Parts: sequence; structure tokens; C-alpha cells
Amino acid sequence: MSTSTLLAASGAVSGGEAVTFWVLAPLALAGAIGMVAARNAVHSALWLVLTMLSLGVFYVLQAGPFIGMVQIIVYTGAIMMLFLFVLMLVGREASDSLIEVLRGQRIAAIGLGLGFAGLLGSGVYRATQGSTPIGLEQANAGGNVEGIARLLFTDYVFAFELTAALLITATIGGMILAHVERRKEDKRDQVATMKARFAPGNYPGPKPGPGVFATSSSVATPARLPDGRLSDRSTPDVLPVRELTAEETTLKGTEK
Repeated sequence: MSTSTLLAASGAVSGGEAVTFWVLAPLALAGAIGMVAARNAVHSALWLVLTMLSLGVFYVLQAGPFIGMVQIIVYTGAIMMLFLFVLMLVGREASDSLIEVLRGQRIAAIGLGLGFAGLLGSGVYRATQGSTPIGLEQANAGGNVEGIARLLFTDYVFAFELTAALLITATIGGMILAHVERRKEDKRDQVATMKARFAPGNYPGPKPGPGVFATSSSVATPARLPDGRLSDRSTPDVLPVRELTAEETTLKGTEK
């Protein structure tokens, strides 16, 4: 049995564990407050990542390496990164409405949240006060990971499969709710797409390449058409318009 397991069973706290707690506890609390207080959704998710990383370290310190690694790898590394990708795809510039639908709902929510946190904390404290943890030696006899796997796939296999089915159902439901069915009149087939491409005013052919002059080889320099005019289609719209000097606009090889 590892030293951390023995310390957890005896209730003693080592010096390194205490130092780690007092270093990461303020960070976890700051991340939780920042997650709630942040105006930007991406910043809120990043604050939550900080809290989850701190919790993962706490689990490892409490002789729970499996749940600690799951907290870091699954929740922080997979789920939170998925949240960030979804937020970036949906758009982080969309600001929520700050108008309260119900008058005083924020004050009521803060009061109820603090009251529930106090009630839950006092209940946990009274339930665990004076209790001595027993059975850790038997549960971790073959290792922490093996003990969790044994319980997960024997006594709690039904709850495990039910949770997996619930998550899959929630994922499919989210996809169905996010899917937007387009109307038939809004869909264009291949014939309509081809007609729109070759409609008058469009340029169906490839764009001319950027021109190469004796004094410039920049992609921002527009190409020259056979009649001597500059082609605006040869330069991307994202590039700034380059001012050409009189020498650059003169046809090369025609100087007197």
C-alpha cells in the first residue's frame, strides 16, 4: 500500500500535501469565480479548465490517481476542449441580453445559491464529523485502479451502462435540436448552381494570377490584361490595395 493511501486512511496530512492544497485551493476558487463572472464565454471556459486541473491534482493527493487522471484527461482535456471548439464555431461575439426577464432574479439566484452551498457544506460536515474511514485497505488491496474497475464492472455495471446510454441520448438530442432543416425552395440542385455560376455578371473562369513586374513580385500587385488594364480579380479582397507608381504602371519594354 502506498504512503498516500496510509495517510488518507489515518487522516494525517503531510507537509507537501498541505503546501499543494494552500497553493492550488486559491487557484481553484479563483477559477470558479472567474467562470461565473467572465463576460466572454471562451474566457469562462478557460477559467473552468483551471478549476478542473486543480481538482485533478487534489484527487491524486487523496490517493485517487484514477479519478484524478480522469478529471484531467477526460473532463479538462476532452470535454472542455470540445466546449471551446463549439463556442468558437458558434461565435463568441454574440453577447447575451443583460435585461432581466424577472425583476430581482439575479439577487434571488445569488441568495439561493449561497444558501444551498451553506446547507450542503453543513450537512457534509455533520455527516463526516468524528467518523473514521475504514475499508480502504481492502478496497485498494490490488491497487486503486483495479479496485475501481472491479466495482465498476461488477456491482455498478448497470448504473455504468445506464449512464452511457443517457450520455448518448443527450448527444443525439443535442444534434437533433441544433439541426436546422432547410426548406425545399432554398435547396439548389446542380443545374441551378451551374446556371447561377454562368449568369451574366459572374466570372466562371479561374482568376488571373498575380502580375510579376520588374520592380515588384508581390501577390498584392494586380495582373495586367492583354489590353493593358489592371485586373482586380487577380488580388484577394483581404489584401490592401497597393498603390503603383507611374514607373510600375508603364508597360515594360516600351520605354523610349
